[in-house]
Amino acid sequence: MQKKKISQFEFIALMASLMSVVALAIDALLPALDVIGHSIGTESDSENQLLIIMIFLGLGIGPLLFGPISDSVGRKPIVYVGFVIFIIASFICLNASSIEVMVIGRILQGIGLSAARTISIAIVRDTFSGDYMARIMSFITVMFLLVPTFAPALGKLALDIYNWEAIFYFQLVFVIVISVWFWLRQPETLHPEYRIKFSKTLILDGTKELFKYKQTIGYTIISGFITGSFMVYLSTAQQIFQHQYKLVDEFPYLFSGLAIAMAASSLSNGSIVVKFGMKKIATIALYMFFTVSLLYIVLFYNSKNPSIEILLAFFALQFFSIGFLFGNLRALAMQPIAHIAGIGAAVTGFISTIMAVPISAIIGRNINGTALPLFVGFLVCSSLAIIVLKIINSYLKKNNLS
Repeated sequence: MQKKKISQFEFIALMASLMSVVALAIDALLPALDVIGHSIGTESDSENQLLIIMIFLGLGIGPLLFGPISDSVGRKPIVYVGFVIFIIASFICLNASSIEVMVIGRILQGIGLSAARTISIAIVRDTFSGDYMARIMSFITVMFLLVPTFAPALGKLALDIYNWEAIFYFQLVFVIVISVWFWLRQPETLHPEYRIKFSKTLILDGTKELFKYKQTIGYTIISGFITGSFMVYLSTAQQIFQHQYKLVDEFPYLFSGLAIAMAASSLSNGSIVVKFGMKKIATIALYMFFTVSLLYIVLFYNSKNPSIEILLAFFALQFFSIGFLFGNLRALAMQPIAHIAGIGAAVTGFISTIMAVPISAIIGRNINGTALPLFVGFLVCSSLAIIVLKIINSYLKKNNLS
């Protein structure tokens, strides 16, 4: 019996759900970092941050394997393989008795989830192109960002009623439900005539091909700086709100409210990107991100933390900017490489994530007493991103590609 064709709304919801497992695995754990740290024998904030940062390391490594193989065997089988790895890794985390074992489990979780994240992007690129692809990515991002609005509250609820292990069990249930939905409803998008024969040199050949496209590399580097900035916030939000501002019970709701700012800009982007173009919108958003960072530093350099209302206002402005950046930067990077979408999604994801992990670790270790180092990190990353953007524009203009 032939499957009924998936609607565009269901397609967006399904792709967002595949990506949302990543957000759930990260954000639901935030309220429990101290409790988990105590359970595995660590009281250090910087070590607890590793439970967030290290999953991104796995998210960066995994695509190098999954992306190229998906260009050979198809998209769908790779998603299932990734989910199996995630399930095994989750049980490693559940039985961890030290920070080292927990970190290994989190890296493996990231590797497993990288399949769903990478393949969902490849599926979108298989199906759409140009500004319309950016529009679809924006709507996917909006639905994806619904998860951070409730994940910390869900994590705290599980922590209060049961224990930190319940957070991992809920993630497992969510993955199983998404797997069944994906199996039943999503058709394979990589047609046989576009499949690349798998070989030992497939990754190397694909990477060489990818590096011919300067636009792709440039926007990937910019994405790395922005992802690094956001990763710092994810890994330090619990420390800032619960330790610096003593807002333990309020933390999940503050985190959720800020996620809404990103969702709002992503939704707006989906409505305007076809009219104004993803490049123009991404450029304006990047300069906004830079300006807000600079303003915070000027106002609060060598001073104590501002009131929570002011801090939230600055965070909201930053995340409003980021909401315009994520989908557009990804679409701009993927646009020239439709013929190697799987490898392209893998390598670009690897580059941006491997850039982001050390950025997050370095800046995160300096968050001690005030949130100022976070905004300094935002400023440095956005400044470097603007420099790369200018180089891209100069190259495109010189080669009549703009």
